[in-house]
Amino acid sequence: MILAGPAGDLREALVTALVGEVPAAPAPGVGFLVVSHGSDAGTAAHIPGYRQPHAYTDGSGGGPVPARPPRRVTATLPDPLLRHFQVVDTPDTDRLGVAGKRIVLDAARRGGALLFVLPVAARLVRSDLDLLAGAADAGCTVFFAVLPETSGWAPPSHRAGASSGGDPVAAAERRLRAAVEAQVPALAECPWFGVDPLTGDVAYLRRALIEWAGREGLARVGRNLPPISVASRAVPVAPEGYESGWSDQLDRSLRTGAHRLRQRLAIELANIHLRCVQEVIFGVGPAGLPEVLDRELEALSLAAVRGGDETVAAALDEAAGTVFGEAPDEGVRRRIVAAVRRGFADDRAARDLDRVLLVTSTGGVAVVTGAGAVAALAAFPGTESGPLPSIGVALSGGCYQLWRNPGNADPGRARSWLQRALREIEVELGREVARRFEAVRLSLTAVLADAVDHGILLA
Repeated sequence: MILAGPAGDLREALVTALVGEVPAAPAPGVGFLVVSHGSDAGTAAHIPGYRQPHAYTDGSGGGPVPARPPRRVTATLPDPLLRHFQVVDTPDTDRLGVAGKRIVLDAARRGGALLFVLPVAARLVRSDLDLLAGAADAGCTVFFAVLPETSGWAPPSHRAGASSGGDPVAAAERRLRAAVEAQVPALAECPWFGVDPLTGDVAYLRRALIEWAGREGLARVGRNLPPISVASRAVPVAPEGYESGWSDQLDRSLRTGAHRLRQRLAIELANIHLRCVQEVIFGVGPAGLPEVLDRELEALSLAAVRGGDETVAAALDEAAGTVFGEAPDEGVRRRIVAAVRRGFADDRAARDLDRVLLVTSTGGVAVVTGAGAVAALAAFPGTESGPLPSIGVALSGGCYQLWRNPGNADPGRARSWLQRALREIEVELGREVARRFEAVRLSLTAVLADAVDHGILLA
C-alpha cells in the first residue's frame, strides 16, 4: 500500500494510527519509509554504496550521520494489519518532480494500490493530478483519505466561501472528490474516507484496506500460479526448429534491442541534464542538486531494468517460439529464464553483473558489486523475476558533501560537474547494458542449443 499526497501535518500521524508508532521515523522527504510486519520494532536505513543496511539516525541523538540520505528506511512493527501488506510512505508530491512521480507510480504498480492522502484544506495541483492519472492508467486501486487540520474538523462555516452548517467531513470530501473527478474521471468510483488520526478514527479505512489486501492476494496467487506439472511437462522441439536459423535470429534481436535501449537511455540522460540545469538556475540551486539528481538517477535505473527485461523477454519469446513451434506459455518461460540465470554461474564474465554505478564527487563513476549493494538502491524493493541481472545508479555521499558546502554555490561549476557526471554515466551504463545482453545471449543460446541437441527442453 503506497501512501502519497501533498504536504500535510498529519501524514505521520495517519501512519501511526494505522500501524503504530515507527521508532526513529525519518523526517519528511528522507527517502521512502517501508513498514513491514515483525515481532520486534526496529528501523534500518538502506544507503546507496553500502551492501548492508545501517541503523537509521538523523543525528538528533548525537550519533553519526551518513554522508548521504538513504533512499529507503525500513521499519518493522508487530501490528496485525502489516500481515496483509506493507505500508510505504512517500515524500510529498510537491517534492517529487518528474522522476519522483515515476518512482511512486512504479511502486504503486508493483504494490497494487495507492492511498492518496489529502489535508482538508488542500488544493489539488497539476503534479497531484498527474500522479493520480498515472495510477489510473496503470490499473492501480486508489483510495482517498481526507485528513482534518491539527485542531480537528472545522465546520464548513469557518472556511472562506463555505456555507454554514452541515457535516464538515462530508463537505471536505465533496469538494475534493469533485476536483478529482473533473480532471481524472477514471477515479470517479474510488472510495473516500474522512479520517482523524489524532483520535484514532481509522477503523473504516483499515477495514477497506484489509478487504483489498485479501482480494489482491488471491488475484496475485492466481496470476503467479504455474500450470499443473509445468516443471515436468515435456516441451519438444518442433520439426522445423532444427534448421530454422534461430541462433542468428536471437543474435540479431538482442543486438538490435541493446542498441535501442542505449539510445533510449541516452535520450533520457539528455532530458535529465535539462531538468537538473533548470533546478540549479531557477530552483533549488547547487545545494539541492544532489537530491534532484539522485532521484532522477533512481528513475533512470528503473527504466533501464524494465527496458532491458522487456527487450530480452521479447527476444526469448521469439527464439523459443521458433525452436518449439509456438510461443512459450508462462510456465515454460519461467523455466527458460531460471536456466538462463543459472547459466551466468558458468560464465566468468557474468558473475559480477549485480552492480551499482556510484557517481563520485569528481564526476566519475565507481562500481560497487553484489546483490546487497543493488538492493540498497530501491525506494520500494521487489522480487527479481527478469532474466537480466540488476543494475542501478546513485550518488555517493561525497557528492552531497561537495554541493552542500556553502563555498560551492557557483551555478556554472555545478552545471559543468553535472555535464561531466552524466557523460560518464552514459558511457558506463552503455557498457553495462552491452555486458548484460551478451551474457544473456550466451546463456540463452546454450539453453536452446541443448534443447535442439536432445529434441526436448531440458530446463
